[in-house]
Amino acid sequence: MENQQNNTIESKDGHSETPGWERGVLEKLAMAAVTEQRRARRWGVFFKMLMFIYLLGIGAMAVYPKFEKSMSASDEEHTAVIDVVGVIAESEAANAQSIIDGLRKAFKDKKTKGVILNINSPGGSPVQSAYVFAEIRRLKEKYPDIPIHAVVSDICASGGYYIAAAADNIYVSQSSMIGSIGVIMNGFGFVNTMEKLGIDRRLITAGKHKALMDPFSAVNSEENQHMQSLVNNVHQQFIAAIRQGRGDRLTETEDLFSGLVWTGEQGVKLGLADGFGSVDSVARDVLGAKKRINFTPQERLLDKLVGKLGASFGHALGSAISGFSMH
Repeated sequence: MENQQNNTIESKDGHSETPGWERGVLEKLAMAAVTEQRRARRWGVFFKMLMFIYLLGIGAMAVYPKFEKSMSASDEEHTAVIDVVGVIAESEAANAQSIIDGLRKAFKDKKTKGVILNINSPGGSPVQSAYVFAEIRRLKEKYPDIPIHAVVSDICASGGYYIAAAADNIYVSQSSMIGSIGVIMNGFGFVNTMEKLGIDRRLITAGKHKALMDPFSAVNSEENQHMQSLVNNVHQQFIAAIRQGRGDRLTETEDLFSGLVWTGEQGVKLGLADGFGSVDSVARDVLGAKKRINFTPQERLLDKLVGKLGASFGHALGSAISGFSMH
């Protein structure tokens, strides 16, 4: 009892305190300082890595033009390849500007012996397709000694065939899908659904036909006829381009321009294609330049690096933040 009384000191406010409590507080403060130092080191490492990646990106930006030039340059004759892959649309990789840029570089290259359009597309925008068609025709006139052929792998339909028709020849596989020379415009109508749900449509417009093809309004026969005339007009433009590109090679039937598709084997019989072949065989046997260089514009190295840098930054920042906690 005497020892316990001696080890207890009464504070001014009447509470008892145990000797050595200052050491406990100091130890806690020291541990907190160590923890903060560790966090500071982690942040320091993070920002050093970030700076390294940034400097690497700057270096890549400086080196990339020379790297790109060396990759596309060739001391021997070659076949230039331009990919037309996927949906043809301004927002997609297979957009008119990208394809045209590749075509211009390919034709301008003094070692290009011939050009191959490597097509695997279900179609897309008639506008984008028409741009490419017109540019191919222009380049053929400007560079009459450089042949251009289209090679179809799985499918070359609609806008894809629109582009292919501008080539000197079209080569397919026996099982390729080719054709679909037509135009489509689709939508939905929700009038009956709204009636069943008791929804009242309130529409205010300035202009008799401003709500043209509104899916929540009943079909207007006058507007429907107008839209049909637009589709028919684009279809006729498509047909005219096919006839201009293919000429008398076409065996025109009632269904040729109906939107149907055919196999590559049927397409050759109909004059939609000229023969069978792949990119490799056409380059080797038709153009006589086995070496191939792809002139399709690719995403710039710096753009890829910036994208990855952003992803890495987000991941690192998330990891760093997760190290902090509130107790």
